[in-house]
Amino acid sequence: MIDEYVGRRPAPVLRPWIGGYTGYRQEGVPPVRHRGLPSPWMTVILTIDDPLVVLEHPDPHQAGGAYPSLIGGLHTRPALIAHGGRQSGIQVNLHPLGARALLALPAGELAALDVHGGDVLGGDCDRLRDRMSALDWPERFDLLDRFFTLRLRSVDLPSGIGRACRGLQSGARVGDVARDVGWSARHLSTLVRRETGLSPRDLGRVARFDRARRALQRDPQRRITDVAAEAGCYDASHLVRDFHDFAGLAPGRWLDEEFRSVQDGEVLAEAGSGHG
Repeated sequence: MIDEYVGRRPAPVLRPWIGGYTGYRQEGVPPVRHRGLPSPWMTVILTIDDPLVVLEHPDPHQAGGAYPSLIGGLHTRPALIAHGGRQSGIQVNLHPLGARALLALPAGELAALDVHGGDVLGGDCDRLRDRMSALDWPERFDLLDRFFTLRLRSVDLPSGIGRACRGLQSGARVGDVARDVGWSARHLSTLVRRETGLSPRDLGRVARFDRARRALQRDPQRRITDVAAEAGCYDASHLVRDFHDFAGLAPGRWLDEEFRSVQDGEVLAEAGSGHG
């Protein structure tokens, strides 16, 4: 049985836009179905051997399929991922405001969608995957650094959009964020949707849910009331509603499902959720 998991931060020039790389390789483990939960990060997955099998996308109208490479936008519904006992690849956690700089499009164009990597990155995507197959993990991460650094372009994001997104993700009220950056609530909504793919309210909710999800993942024995307060929820029932909305089930059931997957060999990426 092979069960490898390794992560690395990107080169400094990429860190404003890429949260981290997560490499994984598993062979001879039990078949698994895994929920790809909403996250503040866009997802870029480059497989090394077998394609990524998506049974259900965040957009229920999008048919499932197999993806040698995948780019997923921000979403508010879980994806359902499966493998038959073997999987390998690298997941890249991409800040939505980095989509213009690294993918040459605004994140809003990929809202709730999963697309083949080549549809966005062109033929370079397949060539990148081919080169990765013969390398070890450090060399693969170095290759990704070179690949994304070459794609990095200077873009003129709307002034104040980064500050607005940070405020929303920290839990600030939409009206307060709009006043802080000097925009109307309508203008804030238009720009945030275009540059992230989510409404201002959902951008904040997904960030809060992600904080709670990771806190429970680190310590499943923590009281749900404590996790809720730390994440910025009003109370425990508020967090439970978030889990039903974003994961499709209650926190306890999600933990049972996730840690059963871990025992069966599934990888959990700490840097983000997305489709990994």
